[in-house]
Amino acid sequence: MNSNRECVEYFRNQKVYDRCFQELWKKWRSYGRVAGKITLKETSEQERRAITGIIGKRFDERKIQFSFAEFEAGLQRTRFAPVDMKQVLEEYFGKKLQTSQTEQKEKEKQKNDFLLTILDDFKQKTGENSVAAKWLETVIARKKYGNQVIIKEYRKDPQRAEHLVKNAGNALLKLEELKAMETDSPLAVFAADVSGNPHYFDRGSPGGMLLIHGICYLKNADSPENAHSWRKLLQSVRIIPDNVSSLVHAYGLHLMTKDGLHPAYEAFCERKEPYVITMENMRGILGTQAEEKVYIVENEMVFTYLLSHLCDQSATVLCTSGQPRSVALLLISMILKGKAEIYYSGDIDPDGIRIADKLWKKFGDGIHIWRMSPQDYEKSCSMEKIGDSGISKLENISHRQLKLTAEAVKIKRLAGYQENILQELLRDIKGEA
Repeated sequence: MNSNRECVEYFRNQKVYDRCFQELWKKWRSYGRVAGKITLKETSEQERRAITGIIGKRFDERKIQFSFAEFEAGLQRTRFAPVDMKQVLEEYFGKKLQTSQTEQKEKEKQKNDFLLTILDDFKQKTGENSVAAKWLETVIARKKYGNQVIIKEYRKDPQRAEHLVKNAGNALLKLEELKAMETDSPLAVFAADVSGNPHYFDRGSPGGMLLIHGICYLKNADSPENAHSWRKLLQSVRIIPDNVSSLVHAYGLHLMTKDGLHPAYEAFCERKEPYVITMENMRGILGTQAEEKVYIVENEMVFTYLLSHLCDQSATVLCTSGQPRSVALLLISMILKGKAEIYYSGDIDPDGIRIADKLWKKFGDGIHIWRMSPQDYEKSCSMEKIGDSGISKLENISHRQLKLTAEAVKIKRLAGYQENILQELLRDIKGEA
């Protein structure tokens, strides 16, 4: 048995040295040589005696410190001398010892080789100038357009990451086909065609995120900040997201097509009945016609109550059912272009105030905040308490009136609901004093 191996066998059988060797390993990884200070905290008496036996220095405190060089010199005075410190550490831990810097370089090389192999595959199968090859070249060169998504998945499972990159590249090729054929494709159908899984490119999934990065490369665009901009980006490349779950309830709103008023929705308007509009229904809609004032409420029950008490009076009322979805935002934009004024009212609680503030920030003074003043809050108050996490949502409100209301909510810490001011809302729509 050589001296290094004999030395290792001794220390492996003396568990009292284990923490010391863990620190020696870390120092070698940091410096690549015998260097640095070793610090051991909360040592036992046995640990201190053991270290003293090697380096010849006595320790009385529970926190001890000595240099790597002192420990190595001590080993060279033992019966195991001469020893190679690096070989001893490698034998002790059963793996090759590299500096952190060298290890990082190797990992970086492996990641680049991984991507370059896929790039070569794209070039061979789709051509050097294909959109898939050009996208991946940019990912490698500029470390953007999906680089972080790829590396994150590569660390988890290189094989799955390879499939991910290839599917994203094939998706970009498929988008070129859709563009050439001037054909739209539902997102689920598109995903199934490319990967065999209709949910592969769902929003938030690794595949979905990488697809969006690839489209951003194609369009030279920034990553979408919210669901609405995500939807618009997909539609810009002829991919149709789930257009059924994005909906709004409406009453008295006329939808314009290139051939005139939409006949189906006109029937609802003539019968003075409410109806549902989805993003799918908005295909081919060019604009809207509405009353001079359009009222939007957050809550379905409030919407139903208001309509049942309008008594056939002409009005335009919408219900967003909470956070306005893409179809609601699109309709608001169209309504404002038609010169109508919009009055928005929601629950006077942290979420309701934030929704109203976001709408105002997006559309400006075309949106009038309706029945959400501090006085309305007093009338709408319930006994439902608002916790600290809810109160924290009331910071950074921008709209002047909503800011005052937010301060009132912070003081009282009770939620205000539209159901408690139904009569006031109804009188406003009817134009009653």
